[in-house]
Amino acid sequence: MSVDPGPSDELSEEETEEILREVERRRTLRGTAVLVVAVIGVAFSTFQIWIAARGFTLAATLPVVGEVHLTSLQQLQINAIHVTFALLLAFLLFPPTRGDGPITRRLGRIEPAASSRFGRDHPLTRIAGRVRRAGRWLAVDPDMNRITPLDYVLFFASLLPVHYIVTEFDEIRQLAVFGIHSGRPIQETHPSLEPLVSAVATAGIPLDEWSYPFVLGVLGIILVLEATRRALGLLLMSLVSLFIVYARWGHNIPRDSVLGSLAIVETTWGNLVYNLWYTTEAGVFSTPVTVSVRFIYIFILFGAFLEMSGAGRWFIDLAYSATGTRQGGPAKASVVSSGFMGMLSGSSIANTVTTGAFTIPLMKRSGYSPEFSGAVESSSSSGGQMLPPVMGAAAFLIVEFTGTPYADVIIAATLPAVAFFFGMWVMVHFEAVRGGIGGLARDELPNLPRHLRRGWFYLLPLALLLYFLVWLRLSINRAGWYTIVSVIALIAVIAAYNRRTRGPLLGTIGLLYAGQVASYWAYGVGLVEGIQAALGVGPAGTPRTLESAVMTTAMDLATIVIAVSLAFLLLRPRLETPLLELDDSVDDVAERGAELVGRPAMAANPAYRFGTFILKSMESGARTATTVVIAVAAAGVIPGVISVTGLGPNLTALILSVSGESLVLLLVLTGISAVIFGLGMPTTVMYIILVAMLGPALEEFGVAILAAHLFILYFGLMADVTPPVAVAAFAAAGVAKSDEFATAAIAFLLSLNKILVPFAFIFSPGILLLRVDGAEPRIIGWADIADVSFFVPEVVIPVVGMFLGVYALGATIIGYQFAEVDGVDRALFSISSLLLMVPELLVLIADPILALVGGPSLSTAFAVTVSLRVVGLAMLLVLSVANRRESKAPEPGTAPTAT
Repeated sequence: MSVDPGPSDELSEEETEEILREVERRRTLRGTAVLVVAVIGVAFSTFQIWIAARGFTLAATLPVVGEVHLTSLQQLQINAIHVTFALLLAFLLFPPTRGDGPITRRLGRIEPAASSRFGRDHPLTRIAGRVRRAGRWLAVDPDMNRITPLDYVLFFASLLPVHYIVTEFDEIRQLAVFGIHSGRPIQETHPSLEPLVSAVATAGIPLDEWSYPFVLGVLGIILVLEATRRALGLLLMSLVSLFIVYARWGHNIPRDSVLGSLAIVETTWGNLVYNLWYTTEAGVFSTPVTVSVRFIYIFILFGAFLEMSGAGRWFIDLAYSATGTRQGGPAKASVVSSGFMGMLSGSSIANTVTTGAFTIPLMKRSGYSPEFSGAVESSSSSGGQMLPPVMGAAAFLIVEFTGTPYADVIIAATLPAVAFFFGMWVMVHFEAVRGGIGGLARDELPNLPRHLRRGWFYLLPLALLLYFLVWLRLSINRAGWYTIVSVIALIAVIAAYNRRTRGPLLGTIGLLYAGQVASYWAYGVGLVEGIQAALGVGPAGTPRTLESAVMTTAMDLATIVIAVSLAFLLLRPRLETPLLELDDSVDDVAERGAELVGRPAMAANPAYRFGTFILKSMESGARTATTVVIAVAAAGVIPGVISVTGLGPNLTALILSVSGESLVLLLVLTGISAVIFGLGMPTTVMYIILVAMLGPALEEFGVAILAAHLFILYFGLMADVTPPVAVAAFAAAGVAKSDEFATAAIAFLLSLNKILVPFAFIFSPGILLLRVDGAEPRIIGWADIADVSFFVPEVVIPVVGMFLGVYALGATIIGYQFAEVDGVDRALFSISSLLLMVPELLVLIADPILALVGGPSLSTAFAVTVSLRVVGLAMLLVLSVANRRESKAPEPGTAPTAT
């Protein structure tokens, strides 16, 4: 049973897709184009699954154009293939222009202007008209449903740079020694192009003097910039272009000017193109893309498999069945479910629309305003990227940039994330109390015990993920691979499971598992090889211990489950599948595919549905990853320029100078920069840019590196709900059918925890469960917990203060606790929140003011901060008691009740 959002407010699937398409500027394709995108998407996911499972070495040689055989790939080649897949999908999924931009509009005025001046039949007017129509045919897609000729050109052009990198890697190695112009010229590489090269050279462009790798490097960078403009907007494309221009001409900045510290050493276009395109240390294929190859993609794919399995709707229903009957239950369920789904998807916009299409109508129906409903959904969805264990893509970037083990990152990120969602819960509760908003009727909600029994297995992939990463400490990509296989095995056994098959199905799996264990124990090889060894027709290995045999077979369990379940599905094509509830989009694809081949009844075949689930998950993961891959490829140029030009130390010195050597001012500047750079950009892009520019400056102040990176992440997430851009809030407004700016303003206020919580853990690293005692900061252990003199003042008190401060901030933002909170009390609640969460901030702000008037300097020692926290706690208690009494006081003009 699923909760019904109500027919009056519920958006149709077409409306939801339309909102998401408008926000993401993505095409709706039909016919052959859909099939092409699906094939490329599945190929992309297959490539990444292979990398996660087998590494960079291919099992067999593969013939490649040019009669070259590959047995292994280098990091540069892997990264180039990864980015090329994203470029191919970007040029198919995102239009060049819709014809409504400022440049297109200006060009469109030429023909009417010529007509009014020269007349409609004048040759110039006719030429202008033909040029306009040709331009629209070539590149304009107003309805976002047509692949233009320009898209085809760029699509095939994207294959040229990667072909060179894969097939001519020996020549690329020589470029590092002899320079990029030492490569073969175009006319030597492709003799058939010599007439064209000569013609271009005659026109004044020295194409005959440029090497083929230089031309392809320039082409590759331009393609990445164009894909960035389409998928992510003009702002990021312009920013990256500006850095490239700066790298080439930044040496012209006078060193004795105000910006003299930004002057760099002169470089050539050849050197710049080589570093931005043919290395993994800087530029397009640098660390961000490497992280995407190794970590980000595989976990986007994991999220896609989990969503397509039906787990997304199950988790939403679980949240509603657990909280839906409480006061303000629909909003509380939205906080829980949106946070969880946002953690997996890593896209606050997509999660706001897809999850919000279900949660927002329920919030509106229960009594929340459309603006507040949209604000809750967008704020919770954007906060999902700070929620362990997945944290969208952020956790993996932090792992790579800080060198911190993954387990330490998710441990450190846990308490601040819980505090944020606790604050969201408090605020929606206060709003519910003020508006008298109740919960949903129990008969409208799924029965919690029955719901858990029906779908408890959806929790297994997350449990396995933590087991692989934290307990077994597998590499992140290997853990992701095993978890995806586990999801596939889970859905396979669910598809084959019913009352009639459960005995034979589970018995066969158990029998094969026992046989595999016995084979490893006796012969040191798998079951098939073990049978051959027992029959004397195959070699045996070294027998293993029973414990080793059991553990090795456990890693093969998913394969055994898939093989047995598939056998059952193929042998019984009309098998009933009572537990299989795949995502609606999987069933839609299955139905369309069955109709396409003229066998509509096949859509009910469980084996066919299972295959559709796998392919749809792979294609959906590739579509989601396209924007992320383009984003990290473009963003990698910025730290690449900083590295290549030697700007890093000068930039750090300039930032420290601007901040006046003040940590508070530097944190404020960092926060503002994160919000600005995050406006309309993916969180990953903002994080990469800010870490490259401001990370070293924060470390100069002694801020723990993990705390600094999480600080940047939290502020960057604010951009999704910060006007005037607020893309997630605007998307939520589309779902809620509410005022966009009112929704964004409320979402911004609800997300203020993302501002105070990071300040809290910067000054109190114990909130991140870090111990900073002169050595390298580290995650606390049992010995640190036993050290009461450390654990209580450095961990317990700041953590308790953070949660109490979040509660006080909730009353401040909503303006209600037990009764209305007026202006004066609201200000006092806010001061209480600051004192409880970040007393050090008030001390550091007060110090310069006291110095101006000749007052004493304050200290941020524990005795001072704990005293301020006590004051904040006392204020909170007094205000809460007074507000409680006010809620019980009779309204003016009413007689007291006799007792």
